[in-house]
Amino acid sequence: MNTPSYELLHAEQGSVPVKAWVRGVPVDEGARRQLRNIAALPHVGPWVAVMPDVHLGKGATVGSVVPTRGAIIPAAVGVDLGCGMAAVRTTLRAEQLPDSLAALRSAIERVVPVGNGRGGEHRKRPDRIDTRLAQSGLAGQLDRIHDKHRKLRTDKFDKQMGTLGGGNHFIEVCLDEAGFVWVMLHSGSRGTGNLIGSYFIELARRELEKRVLGFHVPDRDLAFFLEGEPLFDDYVEAVSWAQDYARHNREAMMERVLHAMRAQLPKFQLEKTAVNCHHNYVQREEHFGESLWVTRKGAVSARAGELGIIPGSMGARSYIVRGKGNDDSFHSCSHGAGRVLSRTQARQQITLKQHREATAHVECRKDAAVIDESPAAYKPIEAVMAAQADLVEVVHTLRQVVCIKG
Repeated sequence: MNTPSYELLHAEQGSVPVKAWVRGVPVDEGARRQLRNIAALPHVGPWVAVMPDVHLGKGATVGSVVPTRGAIIPAAVGVDLGCGMAAVRTTLRAEQLPDSLAALRSAIERVVPVGNGRGGEHRKRPDRIDTRLAQSGLAGQLDRIHDKHRKLRTDKFDKQMGTLGGGNHFIEVCLDEAGFVWVMLHSGSRGTGNLIGSYFIELARRELEKRVLGFHVPDRDLAFFLEGEPLFDDYVEAVSWAQDYARHNREAMMERVLHAMRAQLPKFQLEKTAVNCHHNYVQREEHFGESLWVTRKGAVSARAGELGIIPGSMGARSYIVRGKGNDDSFHSCSHGAGRVLSRTQARQQITLKQHREATAHVECRKDAAVIDESPAAYKPIEAVMAAQADLVEVVHTLRQVVCIKG
């Protein structure tokens, strides 16, 4: 009989089990506390699955897979709705790249707005993005959501289609183990998704204050909507819109990045290997003979044979993986390395010299504003991958040569 590769992080009596793939990686006490709280809710189960990149998150634990019966917890889904990764392999080889990649980085930054605020929006939308918006139906769907929830701001979605955002979002040019060039990027539903997430989290908190419950909710961030309630259906509709928008956003950015590369580099084609996957989302799935709402907050679907992306930090390796369909994890794997230092801690503990040394082989920003994204702020990606060997197999190992941060 095989020994399970997960550890049981036991919650208090009356809670569901917490199965955690964390051997060899640290789990901070704040994350453990959040996991105990969410495992105590009666509509959570049959258990909570925890990925090796787990760390304390806003609302709920990053790196967690939370199945629920007849309910959804908006704060567990978060506000970066539909955030995820896209990657594509090209026919370009390492030896075809110029010695200096500074011009390539600048070319990509010119065609994809990066960062938050007005600088991270299109001043004039490219025609292809206007066409994508028109064909997607996103505008009409958002209008219908707005008609029911007039307080939702919806004036940013068209300006931000095909833009990166800030924080840990990035665009990278990478090389795989055979020397082929990849493009990989990480972003979500931008400001509109954030507004949708924040709006419904607040509505759920207000609903919690009205509910008469026979159980204790230890944190108002664990407020929920119940299936059958109008707000439940409205939330599912809005989150589904944000997840669709996020996927289109990544596709639009990928087009822009490839356009910039074609202007700078020798002619190339795209290989068949391409991935576009969410890692902050909720959807209905069948597990163990029952229909569940599965929330992945910082986790990737890893059904048997399904391709996914597990990025490392700036300067570290990243992985294209194939899922093994592990039932205990609800067919999931980690979404990255996972923070070991908060952003504030990283700025206090990591020096600019250390950051520059850690990213010496990458064409990227070397300034103090990105120190909170430096490799030392994250768990070692090799340890994270070792802890989830029964969840995924590695298909390609990538190393960055260009990294663009918002």
